Amino acid sequence: MEVTPARPLLLSNVRPICLGEGKGQSEGKLDILVGADGKIAQVGQALSAPPEARRIDGDGAWISPGWIDLHAHVWRGGTNISIDPSQCGVAHGVATIVDAGSAGEANFAGFREFIIDRATERIRAFLNLGSIGLVACGQVSELADLRSIDLDRTVACVEANRDVIIGIKVRASGTITGTWGIQALKIGKRIASVLKLPVMAHVGEPPPLFDEVLAELSAGDVVTHCFNGKPGGSLVEDEKLFALAERCASEGIRLDIGHGGASFSFRTAELAIQRGLLPFSISTDLHLRSLEGKVWDLATTMAKLLAVGMPLPKVIEAVTLNPATVVGLPTTGRLDVGSPAEFTLFEVNDAELAVIDSMGVAATLPQVIEPRWTVLGTRAFEAGRYTRRRLVRADPSCLYCGAAKACANPTT
Repeated sequence: MEVTPARPLLLSNVRPICLGEGKGQSEGKLDILVGADGKIAQVGQALSAPPEARRIDGDGAWISPGWIDLHAHVWRGGTNISIDPSQCGVAHGVATIVDAGSAGEANFAGFREFIIDRATERIRAFLNLGSIGLVACGQVSELADLRSIDLDRTVACVEANRDVIIGIKVRASGTITGTWGIQALKIGKRIASVLKLPVMAHVGEPPPLFDEVLAELSAGDVVTHCFNGKPGGSLVEDEKLFALAERCASEGIRLDIGHGGASFSFRTAELAIQRGLLPFSISTDLHLRSLEGKVWDLATTMAKLLAVGMPLPKVIEAVTLNPATVVGLPTTGRLDVGSPAEFTLFEVNDAELAVIDSMGVAATLPQVIEPRWTVLGTRAFEAGRYTRRRLVRADPSCLYCGAAKACANPTT
C-alpha cells in the first residue's frame, strides 16, 4: 500500500503557555514550523513555509504542550464502565490518556493489544493491583481479599510492559476493600516500591481514612479524587487532615483531581485553593457513568478549577508539565528546534455554562476552555466540536444545565 508522505505543518499566530522560560505568554504571538519529520524546524514570527505545508492560523489561540489526562478509563469492551479513547482524546485536546487501573495482570494483554497499541493518542496505564481490574466495576470488587492479588504475576506483567505501565493503582475505599481497610494499599505500595514505580491511590468512602492513605504514601505517589466531598473523605472537614495534606503535597505526594461521577466537590476545591492548596494535576476520571452530565471532558474540568480560583497558568501546568513527570515526558525544551511537536491549541472564552459537580451542586462557569487543535508531529486534529455543540445546544432539562433530572437525549 502506498503511503502518502507527511507534509510540513505551519502553526501561526499562537501564544505559548507552559512551553518554557522565555517563551511564555508575555512573549506575544509566534509561528511554529513543524518539519515533515514531525519535529520543530523553526520558531519565530512571520515564518515562511514550503508550498506543500499545511497551514493552521491560530488566530491568537493559546498553545501549550499536549494535554495529559492522568485519570480516565479507556478499555472499551474490556470493562463495564470504560469508554473509547476517541471519546476523550485528540478530539478533546488530549494527547496523552492515562488509564487508571481498568486492567489488572490477568487481562492487561488484551487492553494493550486492542486499545493501547491501536489508539491515536498516547496511552499509559496504572496497573490495577487486583488481578481482574474493573471488569465488572460496581458489581464485583477487584480487591475483595488477598485472593484477589497475585504478586508474582503482577510483577511479571509490569516487567513485560514497562514501556506503557507507569504505576500501580489501588482503590483504597471501603466500598471496594470492605473490612480489609488499609491492607490492600500497604501491599500495593510494597510491590510498587519493589518495581520502583509510583502508586495511584483512590480515596473515597472510609475505611481506610484519607489520613491513613496519606501516611502510606511517599514522594512521587498520586492521590486521586483529592477534592472529593464525601463524609469522612473531604480535606476541608478536618483541620488536622488539611494540614497533613499540605505537608504531604510539599513533600512530593501528588494531589490529583480525578473528577468522576462521585469524586469532585466545588466547595472542597474552592476552600482548598483559597487556602493555597492547589492540585498537582487535573484529571477527569471519565467513564461511561461520568461522561454525560457531570464531567463531559478535560476542558470542562479545567474550567471548573479556573472558576474556583486556580490561575490559568497553574491550570495548564496541571494538565501538561506536572502530569508529564508522572508519565515520563519531557518538561523542558518543548519549543526547541529538533524537539517532537506535540501541542494543544485552545481558547479561553467568556461564557455562562451551567454545570454540576459530583455532588450534584450546580454552578455557572463564567469562562470556558475550548480546545481547537491537537498536534501530534505533522498530524493536526480539529478539537472542540463536542464542546461547541454543548454550548450551543444546552437543554434546560439536562444535568449539565443544573436540572434535577438527566437529559432525555444525552447525546445532544
